Order: sequence, then C-alpha cells, then structure tokens
Amino acid sequence: MNPPALPRLLLVVSLLAAAFGASAVERRPNIVVVIADQWRAQAFGHAGDPNVRTPRFDRLASESVRFVNAISGMPVCSPFRASLMTGQRPLTHGIFVNDVQLDTNAVTIAKVLRASGYDTAMIGKWHIDGRGRSNYIPPERRQGFDYWKVLECTHAYSNSFYYADSPEKLKWPGYDTFAQTKDACEFVKTRAKTGKPFVLFLAWGPPHDPYFTAPAKYRALYDPATLKLRPNVPPALEAETRKILAGYYAHCTALDDAMGELLDTLKESGAADDTVFLFSADHGDMLGSQGQFKKQRPFDEAVRVPMLVRWPKGLGTQPRSLEAPINSEDLMPTLLGLAGVPIPKTVEGLDYSGHLRGGKNPGDNATVILCASPFGEWERRVGGREYRGVRTERFTYVRDLKGPWLLYDNATDPYQTNNLVGVAAQAELQAQMDALLARKLKERGDDFRPGPDYIRQWGYTVNANGTVPYAN
Repeated sequence: MNPPALPRLLLVVSLLAAAFGASAVERRPNIVVVIADQWRAQAFGHAGDPNVRTPRFDRLASESVRFVNAISGMPVCSPFRASLMTGQRPLTHGIFVNDVQLDTNAVTIAKVLRASGYDTAMIGKWHIDGRGRSNYIPPERRQGFDYWKVLECTHAYSNSFYYADSPEKLKWPGYDTFAQTKDACEFVKTRAKTGKPFVLFLAWGPPHDPYFTAPAKYRALYDPATLKLRPNVPPALEAETRKILAGYYAHCTALDDAMGELLDTLKESGAADDTVFLFSADHGDMLGSQGQFKKQRPFDEAVRVPMLVRWPKGLGTQPRSLEAPINSEDLMPTLLGLAGVPIPKTVEGLDYSGHLRGGKNPGDNATVILCASPFGEWERRVGGREYRGVRTERFTYVRDLKGPWLLYDNATDPYQTNNLVGVAAQAELQAQMDALLARKLKERGDDFRPGPDYIRQWGYTVNANGTVPYAN
C-alpha cells in the first residue's frame, strides 16, 4: 500500500468541499451499514427458509434492492471486514486469516467519508486490530471512526464488553445486540437533528455460535423436532443439525427485532428518507450442509451472504432483485458511489451504484472466492485446503492446489449435491470455467501459492492448526 495516497485524497476532498460549499456536503445521504456475523443468505423468510421468523428483514427486503448472488469472497470474519473497510482484496490488504491487524495507513471508508464532512460511528464488533480480542483500541487505530463503542471480538453475547473514549472497559447490559442497537438508535436521533451527514456501522456478533445463548423467549420459538432441513444435510447429522439450527434461528429472530427497532428509529427521527441503508453479513454458516459446519468452505451456505440496499428516493431506483455477483471489496466503492464521494485509487472493488440505479453491470457476472491459508476448525488435519474459485450467476467452479475440485450448476442443483468435475458430458463447461478462473486470477495478480507462502510473506506467526494466536 502507498502511505501518501491518503493525505493526497483528503486534500482533494477538502478542496472540493471548499469549492462547492458546505451545502454540497449537507445534501449527501447518511449511510447506515449493519453487519451480522455468520448469517447465511438462505436463512430468511424472504429467501425461502421454511423455519425462521424474520418479518422485519422480510419487509426490508421488499423495500430494497436485493443482491441474490452476494458473495463473501473469503468467507472468514477478519478478511471480510478488512475488505469492507478498504475496498481491497484479502491478498492486497493482507488480512487473510483472523486476528491480524489492518495497516493503520489503510485508506478506509470512514477516513474518506470523514474527510467529506461526515460524522463517523462504529458500534459492536471490529476484529481487524489484531492486538488481542479484549484489548483497548486507541483512536489512532480506529481507521477513521470518531464515535466508538467497540470490542475487537467476543461471542459472550450476554457478558459482553466494549470501550468508548478511554481505556476503561465497559459492559453492554443484557444481550449485547439489543444494547448495541439501542445505542445506535440514540446516535441516529442525535445526529438527525444536526443536518450533517453521518455514517454508522453497527456490527452484531450473532448468529455466530455459541448457538444456544439467545434470550429464552427466542429459543422457545423453535422446536428442533419440527425443523425442515436442507436436503444436503446427511442423515447421520440430522439430529445435531436440528439442535444447532434451533439455536441459530433464535439468534436470527432476536436480531430481527433489533432491526425493527433501528428501522423504526430512522423513520421516526426523519432520517430514513436521507439514508442509504445496507444490511449484510461477513460470511455464512454450513450448519450441517455437505456434512460440514461453520465457514471458510467454498459452498453456497458459507460464501453467499444477504445483501439488502435501501436508499432515498432521490437517488433513483425501485426495489428488485439483482443477479450480478457482488463481492466484499465492492461494498466500499458502491457506498461511496451512492453518496457521490470520489472513490480512492487504492480501491480494487467495483462500484455498483450505477447498476443499483438501473444502469450497466460494472462486472462480468463472475467473482472470485478463495481460501489463502486454511485455519482453525477447517485446518489441514480435518480436510481444510487452499482454493481459488469463481461464483457466477449460475455456476460455482473451484480448484485446489492439486487441480479441479468442484463444479456445480446452481440453477439445476441449488443444494450443490452433484459435482460435475470430471463428468465427460460437462468437459466443455469445465474447461470454460477453468479458463475464466485463470483469467480472473491473472487480472488480480494471484499466482495461487500454498498457504504457508502467504504466512511467511506477511510475517504472521501461526500455531499447529494454522491459527494466529490471540489474547482474550
């Protein structure tokens, strides 16, 4: 990364603001981004899940542009969050494992928007500081956010701590999602009165495991015995999957109530008509599908994420579904595009704001998925492997270091149970997808090396299961 890039960018933005006057800044929309942890795209009523109760999300979906092929290109927590902040890919910003630090010189969305006259706020989970999951993060490592109620990472949702303006550790009361959302609502109410644009990031910890820690009234909603499973869950795992899903869905419905509170606050404060609102997740969760659990895998349950975008009528569009695959690094430039803020040259992602308004798709209907260095619950001893792949509107194609691994026609095989790699009748399709992947990797400068090469390149220290050790 080129450290002088940020000062030059901030100077240009400041000169533009001076040239056009404060009113130009005031007319820009607010931006609210809500990110859940490990919420797969399939687990919503509007997405066809027959079990989960998500009425507020379903209503939001009916009012939004919904990217039905939104992808977490590297389906792990920290890589997604670093790409969201920088508009860069994991092998560029270097966050391809959890618990490592994003460069403090990174050009981030908060720095760019702050220089454009925005108030900036971050509430909830951070997970790109890499200095211990419970340690204080000083202002110089907050990547441009001023209002700050954050912890690096915790999954103790009812015993959850955070830091604000000092090293004093504070505690969220009760279930942290509700407390964090209430704080976000207070921020909206306060800033809506000022007339100055704001950007608010709210990052929830659930529905990431532990699955059985949602408040009791939500857990009571789901009986494992009555849940309908995806057909790609093996019979031997059905009982375990039903139990886990009941807890997972309880978190989802709790978050649905939190989302309702936030949306109501935006409306009641008068800010809704001036706010670009985006909801997504850092990655999905296998939840027993393909006989596997959690993330990192290249299957749709892990790589596909929800993506709902709602914005003021003045920016021009109608609620609908878009098929174009959109990836993690595309979110920063798309949000800046919707806000009318110049996109830094450091950004690698695509700006989909024109496509959202009805214009041309800026991509080629294919986006890359990858695992640079498997770790944790998917390290090599349990079958984890490096991979590179492409997810198009219709197909998934993946190679590991040994060669072609997976090929699915997601239109005819939505549960990905029929691997077409090596099938004679699909040889032409496989060759076409392999060529597409090769072209995409060449464009990115990705020579697909073994994971330890990248660990050495970036100077990370990992333990026996490939994980960067972290302190709680």
